[in-house]
Formats: sequence, C-alpha cells, structure tokens
Amino acid sequence: MTERLDGVIVATALPYAEDPSAPAGLRPDLDRYAEHCRWVVDNGCRGVGPNGSLGEYSSLTDAERRSVVRTAVAAVGSDAVVVVGVHGPGSHQARHWAELAAEDGADGVLCLPPTMYRANPREVVAHFTEVAAVGLPVMVYNNPFDTKVDLTPDLLAEIAAIDNVEAVKEFSGDVRRVLEIRERAPGLTVVAGADDVVLESLLMGATGWFAGFPNVFPAESARLYELARAGEVEEARALYEPLVAAFRWDSRTEFVQAIKRGMDAAGRFGGPCRPPRGPLSDAQLEVLDADLRRAFDHLKGE
Repeated sequence: MTERLDGVIVATALPYAEDPSAPAGLRPDLDRYAEHCRWVVDNGCRGVGPNGSLGEYSSLTDAERRSVVRTAVAAVGSDAVVVVGVHGPGSHQARHWAELAAEDGADGVLCLPPTMYRANPREVVAHFTEVAAVGLPVMVYNNPFDTKVDLTPDLLAEIAAIDNVEAVKEFSGDVRRVLEIRERAPGLTVVAGADDVVLESLLMGATGWFAGFPNVFPAESARLYELARAGEVEEARALYEPLVAAFRWDSRTEFVQAIKRGMDAAGRFGGPCRPPRGPLSDAQLEVLDADLRRAFDHLKGE
C-alpha cells in the first residue's frame, strides 16, 4: 500500500434529476455527477470522495450508492484518486461497502466510527480493524458532533497501528489536534476536515484537505492548498480570508444545502437535496448569499 490519501480530495455533492418513480421524486443524475467529478479534477483537485455526508449517502438506496461510486471511478480514471465513503451503523455494513469499493476500483475509503451507536474505544478499534482488513487504504473520520465518538489523539495512536489505516479526517475544529496527532501517531496523514479551519490546519502540518467548498471553488481551493503547503502565508491569507465566511457553512447543519446553493451561484448545478434535508429559510439564504457574493466578488477582482 502506497496511497497516502493527501492533497485536496473533494467530498463531491450529488446532483439529482426529477423522477416521480424515485425516492422523494429525485434520482441521482449520474451524467451530471460524472461531469462534476471531472470538472473538479480538471481544476486542480487531487481526487473525489463519493458517498460522503455531502454526497447524501444515507439518503441513497443501496443500488444508487454503488452506482455513484462506479460513476466517479469511470469519470476520473487514472487522473485522480477516488476515496469512497463506506460509513455504516456496524462494522459488517462498513466492511461490505469497503469490499464493493475495492471491486469497483476505488483508491481508498473514508470511514466514520459506527454511525448510530456511541461506541467505546475497544469497539471503535474493532470497527476500523474490520474495514481495514479489506486491504484498501483507510482514512478514518473524526466527527464527534454527528457520531458522539471523539477520535482523540490517544485513540488515534492505537487506530494508526492497524494495517492499512493511512489517514485521519479531523473535523473536531480544534487545530491544536494537528500537532498532537502528529506527535502521537507520526505515520498518520492528517487531513483537514473542516473548510473554515483549513489554512490553520495546513500551517500546523496537515497534508490533506477532504473538502466541501471546492465543489464551488476548485481551482482557488487547489491554489490555497499549494500556497499553504509552500509556506506562502501572506498570499494564502489574502485568498482565504474573503472565502472563509462561505467556508463556515461547511461546519453548519445545512452544509449540503449551502454548498449546492454555491454550486448554483457558480454556474454549476447543485439543485435540491433529498429528505431529511429541506430548503434553507429566507433568513439563512440572505446570510449565505451575502457570504457567497463576498467570495465571488473577491475572486472576480483578483
């Protein structure tokens, strides 16, 4: 295993087409999805991440979930990495999705702890051991807000000893974790998981970004990553600060709706979400649109 799962990997949003026969009247628009995967890669991002939370994996049927992976793999070919979300309530479900990802040509997998159960550390280690046994590189995902399980630096040191565990997507929002993880688990790739602390995380030594708003700003996000990794702090800040108000939506409950709205504003196609995600309120739209305008105006003026 040589894949380090670093660089800018985009947690790709999933467009839908209206279809009365599909769940909630919406079916995945795989043609648009393939074109979108290709677009973010052609604009400088290293890879794509189908079936993450941003890809609404939990709202998909099993057949849809697999078709999304196959579409992403076919779309980017050998030009990019594909890191598939294999989240599941238990290790048997997560391992099943990892096995299918391996069959379908994925380069790695992203995996939460058990999604519907507050697992203890022993159970968390057992969960990731099962997924890693499939043989693909594994990026474990620390999202203590949604899972109620915190992959602390001490626990990550234990998880990092599992064969094929390669990286951690760190979404706690605490940038102090980056250095502590590097100290406790020096072989583990640290990946920024929240867009609104990405610069801070990269400057502290993260080497990847599993990202949301590159669905909207792929070229600019790739540039931000390169500047931060090169230590060009002032130039990176000049690019980051006008974007960060929009990026903060990546850490809010309505992040999927917000990023899809940003895609629409960028001339892409974001479109609607499936339940349980509903439309944004008028008050939310007012704030979001102002944040997006600031970002777009800055980029137009560069």
